[in-house]
Amino acid sequence: MKTILKLLVLLIGAVAILVGFNWFRDNKMSNFYGKADLYVTESTTPDDVIESLKGQLKILSERRLRKVFAEKNVAEYIKPGHYRVSSTSTSVYVARMLNNGWQTPVSFSLAGSLRTKAEIARKISRQLQLDSAAVYAALEDSAFLAAYDTTPETFFEAFFPATYELYWTASLTDVLDRCRKASDAFWTDENLVKAAAAGLSRRQAVILASIVKGESHYKPELAKIAGVYLNRISRGMLLQADPTVAYCYDYELKRILFRHLEFDSPYNTYKYAGLPPGPICVPDKEYLEAVINPDYGGGNLYFCASKNLDGTHVFAKTLEAHNRNAKAFQNALNKR
Repeated sequence: MKTILKLLVLLIGAVAILVGFNWFRDNKMSNFYGKADLYVTESTTPDDVIESLKGQLKILSERRLRKVFAEKNVAEYIKPGHYRVSSTSTSVYVARMLNNGWQTPVSFSLAGSLRTKAEIARKISRQLQLDSAAVYAALEDSAFLAAYDTTPETFFEAFFPATYELYWTASLTDVLDRCRKASDAFWTDENLVKAAAAGLSRRQAVILASIVKGESHYKPELAKIAGVYLNRISRGMLLQADPTVAYCYDYELKRILFRHLEFDSPYNTYKYAGLPPGPICVPDKEYLEAVINPDYGGGNLYFCASKNLDGTHVFAKTLEAHNRNAKAFQNALNKR
């Protein structure tokens, strides 16, 4: 009888040790080697999660992971989001992470060409769990955009190019709220004073910056291009900015011809004086800085592409000098 009791005690002890070890392994010991990024949607299952993990790192015990997922009812509670699993993650932590929505933010970048609703919608949907069609529809929604003091025609001003830390499940409202916060941070009292000194309101500065962006990506000359347009405005001249014509044609023109300059739109600065009613793209911070810190160039009124065909421009104060520069550029283009 004593022998049986001893064996029973030993058995219970062994079971307790095994249970304790399994608890320790699941709760305190990493079950992974490497790093993985999980993107969980409404339709993602625990099996999908495990297959994704197996494709990115080594699971030390898949059996234990599946057991933990079952014990924590991951199939029922799993929440959409972007999650990071690493060599320090335990099975229980991963289960709780998925169940509680403990997301790892993603780096969301607004940069580059931001000239149309479709382009912006695609850029957003490629980085966040947002459908591009839904984003496009929101940018056509006057009631939605009114909260950002803009319209479907002038919506570009609601965006501010930068890299933001956002949850993958962020809404378009989250995106625009972050953009507004960044924009407000840029428009300090000092920068508002600079804009006013150039004869521009905050909104007008954004509009002009969008035109400058359409003209050049060469940073050293951005302030000079802004200066040309401000010089024209001060003299009551038409801006005659080719990017505004390109905007009228949804940026589908490969080359702007004289007939295109007759397009009847308030955005066509060859026909209508002053700045257009809204931006023609989303300008980056460097273009805003160029507009509020313009280089007037001693009265430059013209610029054209350089005969070097290197993406830079040459500037002129008179039409005669500008015509010479333009002829030199055209000759270089013909030779090429």
